[in-house]
Amino acid sequence: MAKILVVEDNSQLKALLADWLISDGHVVDVLDNGLDALEYIKQFKYDLIVLDWELPGLEGVEICRRFRQGDGTTPILFLTVRDKIQEKEIGFGVGADDYLTKPFHMRELSMRVRALLRRPAVCQDNTMKVADLTLDRASHKVKRNGTEITLVPKEFALLEFLMRHPDEIFSSEVLLNSVWPSDIEIAADTVRIHIMRLRRKIDKPGCRPMIKTLHRIGYMLESGNAGAASSH
Repeated sequence: MAKILVVEDNSQLKALLADWLISDGHVVDVLDNGLDALEYIKQFKYDLIVLDWELPGLEGVEICRRFRQGDGTTPILFLTVRDKIQEKEIGFGVGADDYLTKPFHMRELSMRVRALLRRPAVCQDNTMKVADLTLDRASHKVKRNGTEITLVPKEFALLEFLMRHPDEIFSSEVLLNSVWPSDIEIAADTVRIHIMRLRRKIDKPGCRPMIKTLHRIGYMLESGNAGAASSH
């Protein structure tokens, strides 16, 4: 059972979401205004936030941005009719954990909710952890199994983004827009080069890389790969 905040201004969909999540065994709070939602997530602790993109008072993207800037770590699932890749990049760029395009089947909502609730990344205060890799945003330090790793700022930013979304695939375009949003002249090879440098620094001898490349698709930080690499 999880405590979930649903923020949706469509009254019919709002009721449907609440009823479905309650039937899944969760405790659900429901709001329909963005400003109210921002106050709630500042005052109360939730295991998951289901957030509509377009809301009266304050848009979901701005709620997410402010929540993350205030070091909020609760997983956020966006609901929206927007399905263009550029809009998804905006959502992930401000700190969303997942994205569900309307209309959707409630069973898919349940699957996304379960996946977010069991996500292995642990983020407490300024510390993030995936497997034996830890990242401290306050001290700007990264350690693997207790050994400190020195990263340049963009390597740190890229790793932080991937650690926020373990076991999730991102294209080079999404990573560019999320980690280098204001660098207009950045080359297409930038992500590949930074991934390569990160691997050299964070990977351990005898273990497969934590960051997996999916050919022509993108990159993913795997959470369960602390074991030895295959000999094949």
